[in-house]
Amino acid sequence: MLESVLKGLALGFALALSVGPIIFTIIKQSLDNGHKGGFSFVAGVWISDIILVVLSNTLTAVVSALDEHKQVVGTLGGVFLILMGVFFAFFKKVSIGKDAGGPDTRFRKRDMARLFASGFIINTLNPGVIFFWLGNTTLLAVNHTLRERTVIFSVCLLVNMSADVGKVMMAGKLRNKLTIQTMSVINKISGTLLIVFGVALVYGVIFLHKGNTH
Repeated sequence: MLESVLKGLALGFALALSVGPIIFTIIKQSLDNGHKGGFSFVAGVWISDIILVVLSNTLTAVVSALDEHKQVVGTLGGVFLILMGVFFAFFKKVSIGKDAGGPDTRFRKRDMARLFASGFIINTLNPGVIFFWLGNTTLLAVNHTLRERTVIFSVCLLVNMSADVGKVMMAGKLRNKLTIQTMSVINKISGTLLIVFGVALVYGVIFLHKGNTH
């Protein structure tokens, strides 16, 4: 059991420290919308991760289908990132209001639902996330029982969720010190990074996949 906990910790830290579109978007949403916005977004990411872990460990046929259609999934994910990046970089209106939990907030339930859905979609359509869970499930299934894998992935998810909470809280503290100009620059940087991730993702799944088939 201790071995499973240690492996879960290692896997969780590896996931939490990985650099990808999710980490930038978590910080971006937290800066724009305060703690409520940040937590709404990461809640969608968490539910997506939990579903992917369950599918990877229990529904082999579904996971195999995802693997067979990884080019389609990757392309959709890349396009989604590009569109989100373009919106952040060129169309997102910059404003600094009170924290989403403040008395004068205009942050509504439908805004929370929108951010939740955004977090769920961006995580689910990210092939890197899908094959992180799928790859580790496949490796661990060789020498670990379902119970041991349950411990490993539960610890991993808890570590990653704790890291996400830290990112939201950190961004929330920075938010009070930002100016309109700084937020505008952050919008453009965040949007550009998402566009780069999206283009790289589409290029990888289309052109590199074609190269591997010859």
